[in-house]
Amino acid sequence: DFDIIVVGSGCAGGVAAYVAASAGKSVLVVERGNFAGAKNMTGGRIYSHSLKQVFPDFESEAPVERKITHERIAMMDPSSQMTVDFTSSELGEEGKDSYSVLRGPFDQWLAEKAEEAGAEYICGIAVEELIKDESGRVTGVRAGDDEITAEVVILAEGTNSMLSERCLGNARPKANQMAVGIKEVFELPANVIEDRFLLPEGEGAAMLFVGDCTKGSVGGGFLYTNKESISLGLVATISLAADGSRNEVPVYQMLEDFKNHPAVAPIIRGAKMVEHSGHMVPEGGYNMIPRYVFDGCLIAGETAGLCMNMGYQVRGMDFAVASGRMAAEAAVAAIDAGDTSAAGLASYKTAMEGSFVIQDLRTFSKWPHVMEEWGSMFTDYPVMVKEVFNAMFSVDGAPQRPLMKRMRPIIKKRGALKLGREVMKAVKAL
Repeated sequence: DFDIIVVGSGCAGGVAAYVAASAGKSVLVVERGNFAGAKNMTGGRIYSHSLKQVFPDFESEAPVERKITHERIAMMDPSSQMTVDFTSSELGEEGKDSYSVLRGPFDQWLAEKAEEAGAEYICGIAVEELIKDESGRVTGVRAGDDEITAEVVILAEGTNSMLSERCLGNARPKANQMAVGIKEVFELPANVIEDRFLLPEGEGAAMLFVGDCTKGSVGGGFLYTNKESISLGLVATISLAADGSRNEVPVYQMLEDFKNHPAVAPIIRGAKMVEHSGHMVPEGGYNMIPRYVFDGCLIAGETAGLCMNMGYQVRGMDFAVASGRMAAEAAVAAIDAGDTSAAGLASYKTAMEGSFVIQDLRTFSKWPHVMEEWGSMFTDYPVMVKEVFNAMFSVDGAPQRPLMKRMRPIIKKRGALKLGREVMKAVKAL
């Protein structure tokens, strides 16, 4: 019997376990991977602001890779790429900084911190069911042959949450709200990474791609520089990636073509691929968040759909860390007050609603739908950008017309009003 059982030890679960154990509660973490981080594949970044609230000096001990000081956004068609490359000292300022991470070692570090605070771990076993009493209140978990009870269960098992659906009645996410992510890690010496990305020693770059990388489907590519490796991959919406009539290229072939694109191949030239992984990713934003407060149970992290892909910015880990912290704080307060009903745990929803987590997701709630309907962003826009820049930079010895006259036919064949309406709709959603 425990005060709190945490299901899953990713960012949300690891932080929840640490916060609850630090408050003196008996905590059990049940992780179905053989160790924390065994099944987490994110090749990405964590924004430090939420982590600092739990671990103020995490930079000195956490296994983060590089501080991201260079941002790149690329639009590509099969033979070209236009990239915006931005760097600023402000990106590295405390509270605004972010770091590339490899989730295997990072999640293990979180688990170690939780264990140091007093949490107990069981790894390599899946929670098959949430136990309930006669009134429907969650009172524990069933894992294998064991039934373990608790005052509060915090569900943080990741995006493919069978327990949320089967035991709590939350609807399964729609196919257009989910994406499949596929990633490979390539080993490269630190100095080679810094030379290829024009980075100062120890600093890192994040890069997002749109267009040919997903063969015109909704989604995009990503690249993050680690200390001595590069995380490279792509994300494609499941509803399109699985529809052979609309998209004849399977996701694994998308990745192969992406790696061989003339703008990407030189980045990983001579590198050794040391990891290949795939995972589902929540992409529906605010409109896919399920109910996350129940009698005796709270939901945090990706299990609650807390992820946001803005096209120019991808966030999830800072949401997970913050929600894990707030879930643990609410559970501790409810146990101390002797009321772990949904009403007694309601401070979690109050905290979430008042935080950046729900407010940011609500602010950009229209964006996933706009992106889903904006097919030309992934097909024609990269071609149009190529035509524009070819008109600007190509010199063949023939007398050149004024620049605007060169641009006009490129815009005219797509319809200036149509382009304007599409861009304004996107701006409003953002």
